[in-house]
Amino acid sequence: MNAELNDKRSLLPTSPGCYLFKNAQGHIIYVGKSKSLRHRVNSYFTGAHDLKTQLLVTEIADMEHIVTSSELEALVLELNLIKQHTPKYNIKLSDDATYPYIQITKETHPRLLITRRPSKKHAVVYGPFQCI
Repeated sequence: MNAELNDKRSLLPTSPGCYLFKNAQGHIIYVGKSKSLRHRVNSYFTGAHDLKTQLLVTEIADMEHIVTSSELEALVLELNLIKQHTPKYNIKLSDDATYPYIQITKETHPRLLITRRPSKKHAVVYGPFQCI
């Protein structure tokens, strides 16, 4: 891994947002979102991972990040960036049951949730959001 990439990783905020990994040619190869950019991005470079993630990490030559005001905003941005750039390491979801939904609970103090198992009985549900 190059020193410039290490410097970028060390300067990441703990804010929510999206990260874009690029290969040596500058092509976006993966888009992800997180509630803490620093923790999520650094997790790729430590510990054991599956084969797909190991291959991804070997191709990362550069990265960008976009800070958002919430995890929900990061989710919507991530979906739009995946549609726009079609990165090779973002797997297209093919099972309707695993698509993400936005849910607003019907509680006295409603909560905004991102879920893959929505409950229309206890919340207002928006989605599914499809990754293309």
